Amino acid sequence: MEPNHSETGRMKIVSYNVNGLRQRISQFGSLLKLLNSFDADIICFQETKLRRQELTTDLVMADGYESFFSCTRTSDKGRMGYSGVATFCQVNSAFSSNEAALPILAEEGFTGLLQNNKRDELSSTLAAGLEDFEKDELLHIDSEGRCLITDHGHFILFNLYGPRAEYDDAERIQFKLKFFKILQKRWEHLLHQGRRILVVGDLNIAPAAIDRCDAGPDFEKNEFRTWMRTLTVKCGGPFFDIFRAMHPDRKDAYTCWPSSTGAEQFNFGSRIDHILWAGSCLHENYDSQAHNFIVCHVKECDILMQYKRWKPENASSRWKGGWSTKLEGSDHVPVFASLVDITGVKRHDTPSLSTRYFPMVRGIQQTIVSLLTKRQASKQVEVHELFSSYSAKSVMMSCSSSSKRSYDECTVPDEQLEHFSLDRRPPLQDVGADFKKRTRKAQSSQLSLKSFFQKSTNCSNKSENSTNVLDDELKKSSKNFENNSLLQEVQTQGNSSEDRDELTASCSLQKDRNSMALLQWQKIQQVMQNKIPLCKGHNEPCVSRIVKKAGPNLGRRFYTCARAEGPSSNPEANCGFFKWSGSKSKQK
Repeated sequence: MEPNHSETGRMKIVSYNVNGLRQRISQFGSLLKLLNSFDADIICFQETKLRRQELTTDLVMADGYESFFSCTRTSDKGRMGYSGVATFCQVNSAFSSNEAALPILAEEGFTGLLQNNKRDELSSTLAAGLEDFEKDELLHIDSEGRCLITDHGHFILFNLYGPRAEYDDAERIQFKLKFFKILQKRWEHLLHQGRRILVVGDLNIAPAAIDRCDAGPDFEKNEFRTWMRTLTVKCGGPFFDIFRAMHPDRKDAYTCWPSSTGAEQFNFGSRIDHILWAGSCLHENYDSQAHNFIVCHVKECDILMQYKRWKPENASSRWKGGWSTKLEGSDHVPVFASLVDITGVKRHDTPSLSTRYFPMVRGIQQTIVSLLTKRQASKQVEVHELFSSYSAKSVMMSCSSSSKRSYDECTVPDEQLEHFSLDRRPPLQDVGADFKKRTRKAQSSQLSLKSFFQKSTNCSNKSENSTNVLDDELKKSSKNFENNSLLQEVQTQGNSSEDRDELTASCSLQKDRNSMALLQWQKIQQVMQNKIPLCKGHNEPCVSRIVKKAGPNLGRRFYTCARAEGPSSNPEANCGFFKWSGSKSKQK
């Protein structure tokens, strides 16, 4: 493996909302290929959408990387298998290593109440600085798998996936406020202890108007945007927004686009994925006025636009109510920071939270009882297969090979014949008892070939006469079969012309019916097409949508311009046409 950056004093950190880790792995072919594509030392994923029981080796382990996961623990409706964060660290060794990329400590969540490597167990240790909050409140906020903390010696890394809250969803707005309030308390305590903090992830906040495509005059008055700006050094807070510190005036620098409007085509998005730093630089002797982390350690910070789903070369793929060709990728793109002069740390091993210690990856030690239970179950399966191969054929062969038994001994009741039918086999649960029962009956009365043609099974006193009668019936049946075959052949020859005429008429009737059905469907489509309005901006057919959001209009159909969402100044973008189904048209 190539030497990683931390050995040379360089460190690259990437943050990426993958919108489903399984989908991104499938897109790149393997987890290792996905990770290597970033050429980074620490890779932080958000919105992995994996539950704890789904963390299999192919999703969490890659050669040369240590990984740490936090999954949702809530059972609330719509939140199971949602969110989730993961941190991957590229290292040469997971043990006795002095690499800064390998965490010294790792913690799931940010309240201190989530027990490492335990799904349902909780810790009684509360994180310092959070004593003013109720324990139940902390557990509720920390149960959605939105934070993973790794201590890298020089700094503490917070991998975050901030909650999303619509403007009219009071419950989620309160959840989001508490989430960031508790986080801020944790950060303040760590900074008071002299620790440095690096925060990366999708915070679901665009802090300023420059970070949003359609920011209005009141955009920055939003309480979350106001809160985030107060955290920055520019407004007197402790954090550097590293991207804005490096590119203070860059416009149209977005990291996320709505996936349902085709907004990527016109770069109509927002910057909600961030890398923040709080604390001094890593130099021991420094002048605070001449030294800070941005000046001393940040070489580059930018957006990896090559991971965007829609690219200029996809110009032939236009949004028309949907992409004409499937685009692979997340609705976000990664952001990264390249650091320099990052020295090694004291030797340490990978923390216990590492996925290498997960039971799904490491395996579960078997007990003697469980091992014997598995062996017993295996033997039961083998016995069932043996019993299943015991068929009526073997019974008849046994009977025909016996020359000492009388015809009476070779007859069995009809119900037993049905039981020994080749089409039926005994159910698994009763196979043992059923096998013994049939074996005892077979020893006293076995089957012969003649017994299958016998109409009555009561032959105890007339075995010889029954045999003669059976032979006569067989001869008569053979003759009748021959005569019936000849008669049928004559009738077939006589009626062949009539059948052909009838078949031809039937096919013609079916074709007429199909033609009529097709014509009716075309008429219906034409009527539907005539009812679809044309947008005012481009005079093109609109696309039909249905309101899915809870409220008075839930389930109501409407029409809107089919083009991709974009700036109102761009005539090629969505013109904003809107019309309720069955109502007069109006502009947005």
